[in-house]
Amino acid sequence: MLEKLGTEQRNAHTMSLDTMSVTDVLKAMNKEDGSVIEVIYQQLPKIEETVNAVIDSFQKGGRLIYVGAGTSGRLGILDAVECVPTFGVSPDMVVGLIAGGLKAFTKAVEGAEDDPELGVQDLKDIQMNETDTVIGIAASGRTPYVIGALDYARETAAHTVSISCNAGAEMSSHADIVIELATGPEVLTGSTRLKAGSAQKMVLNMISTAAMIGIGKAYENLMIDVQATNLKLQERSKRIIMEATGADLETAASFYEASGKHVKTATVMILLDCSREQAQERIQATGGFVRKATQQA
Repeated sequence: MLEKLGTEQRNAHTMSLDTMSVTDVLKAMNKEDGSVIEVIYQQLPKIEETVNAVIDSFQKGGRLIYVGAGTSGRLGILDAVECVPTFGVSPDMVVGLIAGGLKAFTKAVEGAEDDPELGVQDLKDIQMNETDTVIGIAASGRTPYVIGALDYARETAAHTVSISCNAGAEMSSHADIVIELATGPEVLTGSTRLKAGSAQKMVLNMISTAAMIGIGKAYENLMIDVQATNLKLQERSKRIIMEATGADLETAASFYEASGKHVKTATVMILLDCSREQAQERIQATGGFVRKATQQA
């Protein structure tokens, strides 16, 4: 039952929330948010398993697919969308599905999360297969839409992961890898966009970032595959080349243009003093890893 879930319990520290000063409300929220870090730390082994599953999918040409409803679904979409400019990947490499479709991102679609078959159909619509990793996200850990999707993904032999914010969540028995972020009662009872939402976002950031690093999307701690979709990112691209190679701005800008505005290629061109074509060959031969490309030359 819903009332038995930790995320639905009343927080003993905020029973007088409506009479607190703004300062005290903010202090209470800040204190509660501080507990999220330890909750995530306890789940690091399971998060590591998840990252390895996602890397396996990427190496097989598969995808990372987030499935959720409400806030959980929106967080999945947000993480998926941000992977494109950050790591220079195609929009279909990391996918976010939300109960009720994209229109549910800004306005709730009544009853959509209560139908497990909608979760199945959404995965069928994007032709989910055994090379993919499907991560179901639900603060309550009991959302039928997500459970339906996980069951279908499991039947299809895809990697399956559940992320919930309650211990012993119903959803946990429907996935191969189980992450339970027991964030406990919210400052505002049942408002899981607070601690639960923060925990989910942090874990999704960890999964996608670590998995992308695992397939060569970073050099040192630089976004070596950043996609320059605006002027700010174009300038960042040149700075990344400078940081990675020790080149001055004029040299970085010159090689950036010569590489076809591809940061990774420009970096290897400078480090190996080679042509664009030779740099691309080295990058391809080493699976996209700049460090390997330069060390093995």
